[in-house]
Amino acid sequence: MVSSTTEMITTHLQREQVVPSRKRIKLPPWLEVAKPRLIPLLLATTLGGMALSEGWPLPSPRLACTLGGGALAAAAAGALNCLWEQELDGRMQRTSNRALPAGRLSPTAVFAGAISCTLAAAALLVSGVNCLAAGLSLLGLCSYVLLYTAFLKPRTSQNIVFGGVAGAIPPLVGAAAATGHVGLSGWWLFSLVMVWTPAHFWALALLLKDDYKSVGIPMLPVVKGSVVTARAISRYGWATILMSALGVWALPEGGLLYGVLLIPFNARFHQMVHRLERAPEDLDRAKGLFRWSILYMFGICLLLVISRQPLATQFHNQGLTLLTQMSGTWAIT
Repeated sequence: MVSSTTEMITTHLQREQVVPSRKRIKLPPWLEVAKPRLIPLLLATTLGGMALSEGWPLPSPRLACTLGGGALAAAAAGALNCLWEQELDGRMQRTSNRALPAGRLSPTAVFAGAISCTLAAAALLVSGVNCLAAGLSLLGLCSYVLLYTAFLKPRTSQNIVFGGVAGAIPPLVGAAAATGHVGLSGWWLFSLVMVWTPAHFWALALLLKDDYKSVGIPMLPVVKGSVVTARAISRYGWATILMSALGVWALPEGGLLYGVLLIPFNARFHQMVHRLERAPEDLDRAKGLFRWSILYMFGICLLLVISRQPLATQFHNQGLTLLTQMSGTWAIT
């Protein structure tokens, strides 16, 4: 009995050292169920979708309404996710102390808060942006709660491959907010987020494999093991690198600067993916990839915004002129 208890304590301490901590900052219950740690990246990809559009930069009121409405919709999705998985969270060691399973909030209060956030998001986006942006935000919410959480997550190890559509919709919201429609550039960023999501999420799933296994959630590391998961991460990592390069052409202007600045991001991303593939059981490598993948997507969105600045356009034009001159010289020789 003592030996078993010691093993449980040791496992818990090891998990706290490996898994990115969610306990260092204690959030109020209402804020906790909104999953605020996920919202900044969703808003960053929304900005990326705006930066890809001819309507960039947006007027400040429309920008504020878009980001505010997106944040409210994401908060509602987080709350509904917590509500749906209340019983499951209560059985997992990592999530048993969340506000709902721990009894710090009632299901009725969380549901009312989620509906209020949804209505507020819709009102803000319809009145301050446009109906397309509002509709896409609500589609993202429904995709996360119904498609991923309720349907795919408990049924298939490929849940995040298809369920990742929910996290990929914010770029479409940004494009719709900027121009009133979604062009090819917006769909490019949507596709990039889709292929990035499995590599990002499966790195985290490697860290939480035992938790998912204990409650019967068929995440890829649980069903196929760490080696197969690392190989899948590698495939999606390469797809992410190749897809990200297409941003050179997706940008209305400044694509050349984006391409140059993208090189170190992709080099580091490939290095982290390759290191994990060589040692799939190394949780430190999985944690490193998970953290870098977040910075990577923030970085991509930052590069998109930077590439729409006047100096980036000037760099792009001068670079194209130089390349044209060099190609002409090579043709003569």
